[in-house]
Amino acid sequence: MSHKQIYYSDKYTDDHYEYRHVVLPRELVKQVPKSHLMSEDEWRRLGVQQSLGWIHYMIHAPEPHILLFRRPLPKQ
Repeated sequence: MSHKQIYYSDKYTDDHYEYRHVVLPRELVKQVPKSHLMSEDEWRRLGVQQSLGWIHYMIHAPEPHILLFRRPLPKQ
């Protein structure tokens, strides 16, 4: 799996979280579980590379190749 085929969005925030979405090549869709949110080990095995703290928080059924991640903003 070439990491160049994985697209990482810019980060965006609300009052509580930092978000980003990751677009996988469509050929990896069969490896994305439909029954549960992925653990860090699972999404890293797909080739997703990002810093610690990101959580796969939502499944977007119409586009399962798009993974939605968030992490808490640092406390101020």
